[in-house]
Amino acid sequence: DQLSPAMRRRILDAADELGYVGPDPTARALARGSTGAVGVLLTESLRNAFTDEIATGFLRAVAEEFEPTGLALTLLTTATGPVVPARDVALDGAIVYSCVSDSEPLRWLRRRRIPQVHVDLPCVEGIPNVTIEDRAGARAAARHLVELGHRRIALILPGTDAEQGILTEPPQDLHYHVARERLHGWMDVLGPAGVRPVVLVQPKSIPLQETTHVQQLLETTPRPTAVLCYSDLIAVAVLDAAAEVGLDVPGDLSVVGFDDAPLARRVRPGLTTIRQDVEAKGRAAARILIGLLSHPAPPSYPAPPSYSAPSHPAPLSVADRIVLPVDLVIRGSTAPPPQE
Repeated sequence: DQLSPAMRRRILDAADELGYVGPDPTARALARGSTGAVGVLLTESLRNAFTDEIATGFLRAVAEEFEPTGLALTLLTTATGPVVPARDVALDGAIVYSCVSDSEPLRWLRRRRIPQVHVDLPCVEGIPNVTIEDRAGARAAARHLVELGHRRIALILPGTDAEQGILTEPPQDLHYHVARERLHGWMDVLGPAGVRPVVLVQPKSIPLQETTHVQQLLETTPRPTAVLCYSDLIAVAVLDAAAEVGLDVPGDLSVVGFDDAPLARRVRPGLTTIRQDVEAKGRAAARILIGLLSHPAPPSYPAPPSYSAPSHPAPLSVADRIVLPVDLVIRGSTAPPPQE
């Protein structure tokens, strides 16, 4: 209102000609003390995340919750190199989703002391945590096979490159928290039933379809009559491998997944699996982080005697841990073992 229309037009035309787009975002972030962005720390490879319908469902739910806030979502990988996204990308907060709990990127996020929520990770004091009943779900899956009569059962789990291979004993430890929980749940049932499973640990960075490990597993002697899989994605790879070696599912081989991803209903036979509400998980994690960002804690340093501290809103009351339920869904991929 202090400029004539002609002068305003002249200034805007000059700005347009020079390519000026407005205040520098970095300077603006410094001035207001926030970046306007939150990070989602995923896996070593975003390519792998986008081929997993559970990961994309989680991201969709997170994005929908953040959309009304105007905050931007930045996808971060756990890969390390000259640039470490968890260390170098400007963020107001972060959601850490199903990563190795002692990884370098996660240590950087903790050192930055930004608000964060952990999903599918072990509990850390002071950091809200969202998980599902992984161990209970794995127990239900194993119990289903044992009650059908299976005793030669194989397990397939993700691990690091150093952990890969076919094992005759369950591994003592695994880097991924969810893999450990599901393994413990399976063994809670298989151990007392006298079942000694053969175990395939597959690097998370390599899609199972790109290896011959499953075929090797199915050709071991004696051959497994059932397979418990860490995820539906792995279970579908087992269905494909069974077809390759001429095994009928469920006549020769029963297969159980975990997650109840959309592809579990698309494949034939339909996949017996453990259902989790991944969108509820994403919404819970996003809402907690939004609450943490909306209700900053008061500064921890003491104020001078003459200083009158402003009143801060009370921090949002959130549960330290949210555990979501799971259910066994029985479809056509499981049946009693073949008569021998």
